[in-house]
Amino acid sequence: MAFGALLAKTPATLDELRVRVFHALQRHPLCRQVEFDIVSTPRTRRTNWTVSMRTIQPGALWTAHEIVADIQEAYELAAAA
Repeated sequence: MAFGALLAKTPATLDELRVRVFHALQRHPLCRQVEFDIVSTPRTRRTNWTVSMRTIQPGALWTAHEIVADIQEAYELAAAA
């Protein structure tokens, strides 16, 4: 297996990303009340989507940020068909 294949991100749709982020945040007690949107962004070297958090408890900010960063490392927004 090529090294690049190990670092490749899995393509996902906006809906799939929304579900993955929601379930990941629900697993952490501080992040269960977080309201967010998935936003498509211009493609960069690292990502082509981000999460816009609207409602978040102050104590959950860094935890939610780390959860989203982990998901961003694994997934990229699939090209629209």
